Amino acid sequence: MDNLKSLWYKYHDIITYVFFGGITTLVNIVVFDLCNYVMNYQIANIIAWFASVIVAYVTNKLWVFNSHYDNWNAVFKELFLFFGLRIASLVLDQAIMTVGISLLGWDALLVKILDQVVVIASNYIFSKYFIFKSKK
Repeated sequence: MDNLKSLWYKYHDIITYVFFGGITTLVNIVVFDLCNYVMNYQIANIIAWFASVIVAYVTNKLWVFNSHYDNWNAVFKELFLFFGLRIASLVLDQAIMTVGISLLGWDALLVKILDQVVVIASNYIFSKYFIFKSKK
């Protein structure tokens, strides 16, 4: 049991990020797929990005990186960094979608799912090392 606890503490960030990242990714893919039926895939991708970023911010802040501040300046700085770096991953996301769908002619949902692997990895790095840095 002690080994299990030590593994949990050692890999807490990664375990919770994978769990909540899975939820965020599911939100992204489902919203994209629903919107893609009625609008251009690039617009659908932006709407899906926005919905998933809201879910990601709340889950990352509260449960993955346990980020708590006692002043509004710190909260706004964190929020600004979070959305700013997520915009960087949106640019990457849009580029992958454009190459996969418009240039290669692949299925939009398949490209979206493949693209999420790259986006999740970049978002973890942004969150862990730039946004929710440990205050130790």
